[in-house]
Amino acid sequence: MQKFLSTLREYGSTPVLLGLASLKFLVHLLTSQQYGYFRDEFYYIAASKRLAFGYVDFPPFIALLTRLVRETLGESLLALHLLPALAGAALVFLTGLMARQLGANRFGQALAALATLIAPQFLGINSLLTMDSFDILFWGLAIYVLILIFKHDNPKAWLWFGLVAGISLTTKVTMLYFGLAVVIGLALTPHRKYFRSIWLYLGGTIALAFLLPYLIWNAASGWPTVEFFAAYGNKVYQASPLEFIAQQILIMHPFTLPLWGLGLVYLFSKKGEIYRPLGWCYSILLLIFMLQHAKNYFLAPMYPVLFAAGAVFFEQIMQASRHFWLKPAFVCFLAIGGIITAPMAIAVLPLEAHVAYMRVMSGTKVKSEKSDTGFFPQHFADRFGWEEMAATVADVYRGLPPEEQAQACIFAGNYGEAGALEFYGPRYGLPPVISGHNSYHLWGTEECSGETMIVIGGSISSVGVVFEEVWQANQTHCDYCMFYEYSLPVYVARGLKVPLEKIWPSVKTFQ
Repeated sequence: MQKFLSTLREYGSTPVLLGLASLKFLVHLLTSQQYGYFRDEFYYIAASKRLAFGYVDFPPFIALLTRLVRETLGESLLALHLLPALAGAALVFLTGLMARQLGANRFGQALAALATLIAPQFLGINSLLTMDSFDILFWGLAIYVLILIFKHDNPKAWLWFGLVAGISLTTKVTMLYFGLAVVIGLALTPHRKYFRSIWLYLGGTIALAFLLPYLIWNAASGWPTVEFFAAYGNKVYQASPLEFIAQQILIMHPFTLPLWGLGLVYLFSKKGEIYRPLGWCYSILLLIFMLQHAKNYFLAPMYPVLFAAGAVFFEQIMQASRHFWLKPAFVCFLAIGGIITAPMAIAVLPLEAHVAYMRVMSGTKVKSEKSDTGFFPQHFADRFGWEEMAATVADVYRGLPPEEQAQACIFAGNYGEAGALEFYGPRYGLPPVISGHNSYHLWGTEECSGETMIVIGGSISSVGVVFEEVWQANQTHCDYCMFYEYSLPVYVARGLKVPLEKIWPSVKTFQ
């Protein structure tokens, strides 16, 4: 009977965890078609049409996944947002499992999962097709494997860690930072004994094997990813260490701070000693990302395990203090807080109501990029204005003489504009689209001669440097998009002074 009760306490939370995961999935499903396509989604669709072992700013996983979705489910917003929603739901469930392995009972497991459910960063990321949704999940799986390794002293499980880390490296190279933090965390604890195990090195070899095709592609392409990251800091908001920490509190929700704060304390306490490398991982990554002025969400994958550890510690405190009323109070505290802030992260409100809400909450917006200064934060703003841009460009194109339409191309200033015009091109009868931004530059000039070019953005003087004749034919309009997409001039340029192939290297923009 005692064994049965123990098992019930440990596994009886599974229906609750599944319920919270299902709630997360349902919220994303019901809001998946609000507003429009996100800037990066156009880019991933474009990449999925040009499959390769790598791209300037990301490894191949997201392009392959997007290709799979397009081939099986189509290109609708619902289709593109289905898998990120599933990844988010899986993360909620996985957080509960982490808490279970760390020793939490039913309440603690559900509490940890609830914290992950309401975290604004996870809500926002999982509402879009981005590589971050899957990268965060893969980090979570890798951390779960580490918990099992430490708990059961199972060195063979390093093979599983290597497999998960390898898949993550095909998604986003930030897993290299986590790998470095794990090595340092092991070295700083008695778990350094694993450095004498062949299984650790085999796991590392497996992980690096997944990265090898991306490295080979980079070498063959002139190391564009290295060039991209060299310029990456220019677009990131340079937060001070205190600002960075404050942003962590905001993106994980201020109401979850007591929980993940307790989690960090627990991992460095005597009771959590066996899992201390995970505490070091968080601390090391926090220091690295602060010093590098990385985007605030780079550290996000570490919070589920802090929620899980915090839930264990919270249960122990409640047991010792006998203040059991704090359990439902804390759950209500998190649930109400999550409801209040949800519209900051996900499109749960109609547009007019959302605008009114943002006017009230505008002081709580978090910047991750220098350009994130519009009315809506970027993850909303970059979902507006794209089809209107395509319609405006189509009006300009249709105004050209037939002989010029036959040879015209469109030059866009960034991958969002290029991807959107390429996506809506068939609907509006647009000509080929080229750009010098990131992977679009590597994809080249297509079949463009450059004799007649429709150019989005810039100035007449800058466009006139390479064309004999330039005139502004129209202008885009957008109320809620990013400020640099508000009112873009649309030029018609004729008479390229130098062959397009010769000037193409000079239009390269990797950032």
